[in-house]
Amino acid sequence: MEFLNQTDQVIFHTYKRIPIEVSAAEGMYLIGAGGERYLDFLAGIGVNVLGYRHPRLESGFVGQIQRYTHVSNYYAQHPQVELAKRLCGLTGFEKVFFTNSGTEAVEGAIKLARLYGVRQGKTDVWGCSNAFHGRTLGALSLMDRPGYRDGFGPFLPHCGELQFNNPEDLVEKLSQKAAAVFLECIQGEGGIVPVTQEFVDTLKELRNKFSFLIVADEIQSGVGRTGKFCAYEHYGFTPDIVTLAKPLGGGLPLGAILTMDSLAGLLQAGMHGTTFGGNPVACAGGCVVLDELTESKLLERVRERGEYFFDGLIQLQKRFPQKIREVRGKGLMLACELTFDGQALVSEMLRRNIIVNLMHGKILRFLPPYIVETAHIDECLANLGEVLSAHREKA
Repeated sequence: MEFLNQTDQVIFHTYKRIPIEVSAAEGMYLIGAGGERYLDFLAGIGVNVLGYRHPRLESGFVGQIQRYTHVSNYYAQHPQVELAKRLCGLTGFEKVFFTNSGTEAVEGAIKLARLYGVRQGKTDVWGCSNAFHGRTLGALSLMDRPGYRDGFGPFLPHCGELQFNNPEDLVEKLSQKAAAVFLECIQGEGGIVPVTQEFVDTLKELRNKFSFLIVADEIQSGVGRTGKFCAYEHYGFTPDIVTLAKPLGGGLPLGAILTMDSLAGLLQAGMHGTTFGGNPVACAGGCVVLDELTESKLLERVRERGEYFFDGLIQLQKRFPQKIREVRGKGLMLACELTFDGQALVSEMLRRNIIVNLMHGKILRFLPPYIVETAHIDECLANLGEVLSAHREKA
């Protein structure tokens, strides 16, 4: 705790820290200063999909560091080109713009949507209720949650919110003025809430009618997290723009905007840029992540482990129907919504050396590395069951 106190003395107090002083990490585990090993079902908030100290990933990082770490985007760089080719091959898109983060990818997508809208006589950019797109003012302009927005306005004009999973609201609000709609097919920070097929189908019909762009925010749900490369693939449609980040850099900061050449061509030299976006070391890591997805059958593993985990959570819900309201998600992006405040439960899991994430007071979020084994899942489920049982006895 002394180290945590030092942290608060010199760093902005904007995070609720988990009381662990991390000294090392390997595989599925974080290692504390005293050698304690914590089974990690958060994975750096969905970032460390290959776990910690993955040998191929470390080799990719070191190999690029030995060449150069940064030269700026004035130069063509092999790691960027290789990663972009892999992304285009996996998704069918034609052009990639690399960023530092997910929120920067969203900002770039907003600019691209505005640029498209100006040329089409369109002004409105829409987000969805309960969404999360980042912490910058542009991203906040697409969101409706007071906890993120309060005190930071005024926000961008001509931005609004559509009621998530309410097709009638789409029909009522969208018109020829719509330039773009930002959509998370599975709302991550919102509590792992999947979009309905009806909502997607209505949005597709309205896109055909009004010619707006659909921007798929795949920052948390993309790069294999749901068992497909992007979550929108579960819903039978292709967006016009995709934003990626979190797992993409293998643990280093990296985001991306994907689109077709016709849209990418709206941004000419000097109209948009970034100093650190597409860092070559991060891109080298990204190449390893994508190669592991395709060569090591990781997507199949995510689907299998995800179904196993989901079924286990459903069994817990059957055991504790008064304690677990709902289990939801896809692949290894899962949530268990409780009927009570879960902070004590999460603290007890941590005392048992298992890290799970609590959202909005009652939602347990699980984003484990893709290397998770069934034994790890069994350990998590067994301890969660014991903790739920104990809570019931005290209630």
